[in-house]
Amino acid sequence: MAKDGIGAAVLRKEDRRFLTGAGTYTDDLTRPRQTFAHFVRSPHAHARIGAIRADAARAAPGVLAVLTGADLAADRTGNIPTGWLIHSKDGSPMAEPPHPALAQERVRHVGDPVAMIVAETKDQAREAAALLEVDYEELPAVATLAQAMAPGAPLVWEQAKGNVCFDFQLGDAAATDAAFAKAFKVVSLDLVNNRLVPNAIEPRAAIGEYDRATGDFTLWTTSQNPHLTRLLLGAFTFGVPEHKLRVVAPDVGGGFGSKIPHYAEEMLVLWAARKIGRPVRWTALRSESFMSDAHGRDHLTHAELAVDRDGTFLGLRVRTAANMGAYLSTFAPAIPTYLHATLLAGCYRTPAIHAEVKAIFTNTVPVDAYRGAGRPEAAFVVERLADLAARELGVDRVEIRRRNFIDRFPYQTPVALQYDAGNYFATLDTALDRSRWQTFEERRAEARTRGKLRGIGISTYVEACGIAPSALVGALGARAGLYESAGVRVHPTGSVTVFTGTHSHGQGHETTFAQIVADQLGIPVDSVEVVHGDTSRIPFGMGTYGSRSLAVGGSALVKATEKIVAKARKIAAHLLEASEGDVELRDGRFVVAGTDRAKTFGEVALAAYVPHKYPAGLEPGLEETAFYDPKNFTFPAGCHVCEVEIDPDTGQVQVVAFTVVDDVGNVVNPMIVDGQIHGGVTQGIGQALLEGCLYDDAGQLLSGSLLAYTMPRASDLPSYDVGTHVTACTHNPLGAKGVGEVGAIGAPAAVIGAVVDALADLGVRHVDMPATPERVWRIIRDAQAKSKV
Repeated sequence: MAKDGIGAAVLRKEDRRFLTGAGTYTDDLTRPRQTFAHFVRSPHAHARIGAIRADAARAAPGVLAVLTGADLAADRTGNIPTGWLIHSKDGSPMAEPPHPALAQERVRHVGDPVAMIVAETKDQAREAAALLEVDYEELPAVATLAQAMAPGAPLVWEQAKGNVCFDFQLGDAAATDAAFAKAFKVVSLDLVNNRLVPNAIEPRAAIGEYDRATGDFTLWTTSQNPHLTRLLLGAFTFGVPEHKLRVVAPDVGGGFGSKIPHYAEEMLVLWAARKIGRPVRWTALRSESFMSDAHGRDHLTHAELAVDRDGTFLGLRVRTAANMGAYLSTFAPAIPTYLHATLLAGCYRTPAIHAEVKAIFTNTVPVDAYRGAGRPEAAFVVERLADLAARELGVDRVEIRRRNFIDRFPYQTPVALQYDAGNYFATLDTALDRSRWQTFEERRAEARTRGKLRGIGISTYVEACGIAPSALVGALGARAGLYESAGVRVHPTGSVTVFTGTHSHGQGHETTFAQIVADQLGIPVDSVEVVHGDTSRIPFGMGTYGSRSLAVGGSALVKATEKIVAKARKIAAHLLEASEGDVELRDGRFVVAGTDRAKTFGEVALAAYVPHKYPAGLEPGLEETAFYDPKNFTFPAGCHVCEVEIDPDTGQVQVVAFTVVDDVGNVVNPMIVDGQIHGGVTQGIGQALLEGCLYDDAGQLLSGSLLAYTMPRASDLPSYDVGTHVTACTHNPLGAKGVGEVGAIGAPAAVIGAVVDALADLGVRHVDMPATPERVWRIIRDAQAKSKV
């Protein structure tokens, strides 16, 4: 085992280039004779497109092309597909309207692309855009779930009656009704899971290039899954054979789900490059990202929990309306269904659960995955109900959780999933101890002396990661397999190159994957190179999302490395004149058991490329590929504890302490795990207190820049206390569960629970996210006014 292998807090290898400014992002690339694209986007939420007068724009200096939806239609390009088919509870398939890359006939949200201008320079393209004239006939719009679901509401799509994309259900309605019939108390709550704008540090960008001599296309793009982008381009939108299309995602500066979808701009730069015979590049402006990148969350939920006299959970009903936006993005239909409704059991032995999800079209930016993708929404529902049940029964919030925790594994939930392993009591106990839960009332009393309202909140959650297996998700409507591939190439000098089908947008894969190989082969981590993000170098892969990279991609890597070891052992046995069964790999050396005879890994690697030293019948070389299709999801879990102080005069909420104890399975690199948890918790706090994407009644985006959309800053955050407790996943070779999203899943309910606790003496039972100063101030004033009546 290498000293810098699994379990070591190795400094991230990739940071050597990132921290010195040597990273290579899509916008850093310069192609010979490159041109620049600018998109003209709709200023209306819903309108019929009339004439597009482009003569002045075409005549502007430097302009090479002005392209519209009519040009796309004439070239018979395909629509942007969605990757998941959902059926309604009556068995009918979801409404699946077309999604052209440039709007045709109608625009359906502010920011819908109408025309593409290509010019010699970026400024020339923008200046020409101002000369393009588009006649719009404005139509009635629905910008919120409430508007879209109102009787007689204007339709986003004629084929989606009532603006309903699908009406899904999961669980046993009859069993749930029976559970509610015998309940001592039913606790109910209406919840908002606020719409979020991802805001990765690196905006989306794409460069398309066409080689007239070979007919080959190359796309450089800020994607979390270049192979899937190539597949969708080849099979649906662009219609180019995959062997003629290379997709490269170089360094990617953050994604959090927003760089999963196949976006219109990726196809359009390739299409324009073929038309003008030169590379075409585009980088989004930050304001453009607000109205073109897929948004996250946006649920309205009514939830009811049936309990007995002791607070034992008997049944759960959840009715959710989920906003899809104007079009179906790549993974959008799966998020409120199989990534949300399936997690409503949480950590608890609730015997009967029934969930209904209505997916609704609105005249807004499409909604897709955002860190956690459905699981934060589910955890928020379950944890807020647990708090409320405790309050209405007069039971301690911690005690009601203990009474209902799942305590035996494997555990089959009433909503499809089977948890393989966990210990929710251990993470809870450790978090309570580290957060000094028992002495909180002392801190509350001290805060009162300063005129502050102090509250404490708790969240115990379960997540499902590593979406799998392919046969299951295929039966549930997935239009792609969710396995992963890995290749391991050992060079004659003993260094190793790893080819992985997953992709990194900041998680540290180049380090953790190298640690896995170093651990298995007993070589230094710096001897391992990790290659990802280029479809010309990696046979296939499904990218990174859903905290799948280690559990799925890492497991494929383990399988490939095991093949390397098996072949290398044969070579070593031949060199050592020993039986293969007597040869062991220990600390980077192949050793004959019970003797001092050994060959280093490097010596065996060199022999692999010298065939006259080979055992008979063995092929030269030392390179192996493996695919891994998971047997089940993995199920990280944990406990988050948050303390806040509220200034009653301003409504300002300050997070003063945050404790995290997560079970993410076996840990490859504890430093990277801590960093992932820090980032996720920060995004969860952002959702709970600060972030909210808003549209007005006409569908205009009110929070369309960082002037109106508040992101968390360092001054908004405390120092986090992070711990882990390990129960290994039982069905993958690493025992890993996933860590990338846990912070964003556990944090929101803990924060809002703390806010409600701080306001409990005023009779407040719930606060919607985001708990902004204005919202909290109004709640305090309203509660004070009621108390005087």
